Amino acid sequence: MLNSPEIQTSPTFASIIRLLRWDKPAGRFILMVPALWALFLAAHGTPDAPLVVAIVLGTFATSAAGCAVNDLWDRDIDPQVERTRSRPLASRALTVGTGIVVVFVALCCAAVLALYLNRLSFWLCVAAVPVIICYPLAKRVFPIPQLVLSIAWGFAVLISWTAAAAELATPTWILWGATVLWTLGFDTVYAMSDREDDRRIGINSSALFFGNYAAEAVAIFFLGTAALLTWLGTSMQLHLGFWLSLAAAIVIWTWQYLQLRQEHLTKPYAKIFGQNVWIGFILLAGMITGILI
Repeated sequence: MLNSPEIQTSPTFASIIRLLRWDKPAGRFILMVPALWALFLAAHGTPDAPLVVAIVLGTFATSAAGCAVNDLWDRDIDPQVERTRSRPLASRALTVGTGIVVVFVALCCAAVLALYLNRLSFWLCVAAVPVIICYPLAKRVFPIPQLVLSIAWGFAVLISWTAAAAELATPTWILWGATVLWTLGFDTVYAMSDREDDRRIGINSSALFFGNYAAEAVAIFFLGTAALLTWLGTSMQLHLGFWLSLAAAIVIWTWQYLQLRQEHLTKPYAKIFGQNVWIGFILLAGMITGILI
């Protein structure tokens, strides 16, 4: 029978998928994008296919671990926030023990993939783990916890670049800076949707820190991203495709800022976050064509 419990999706399995955020792939792709930026730039547009697979799978495993760690730390905070109260650990659909097992499995998968990388990349993977584990605590003690997340995102650039080139060079750090500022921008937008709940609970966010100037802060972060990407494109002598993609990104970022400034409109925070995934892929296509064509 179609309604037989034996063939229905396991509630626990479905909850684990939600814990890993695999039901919302935008957040997974937005970590994968800067990793691919670094990989293709460091490999001059033609990275080895197995390395691309390892990096892609590694970002999925790492982001899965990060989401589970976040929800473990915040299991008593999330029920008080409208956007997060239905998360599996917050709603008690999953136990703490299950969450810990999920984190362990995800980190083991990431570790196996890291073994495929060279020594420098492997140790950068190791260095990223404490940042990933401690990021959720930052909102309790640090006024701009999104900066900690941005640094965690930046490790995707360092790991991927060294995986392809076996060294850190000036363009690596330029791309790292662009990634940190870009992440600060889109994650501040994401935090804006939780401002009232965060203020009531007493936890920190960049959206609260910048207050009425949060939209301007986002604009400055995106402007800094564009400036660093301009420097990157010039230093690496990227061709027309890159500059067209960067121009498109700047136009969209400008439009997003104007949306955030329209006080009479319902703020499309989640929509802007999702648009930045597409911006990331547009820039990736521009980087690849800017090297190869």
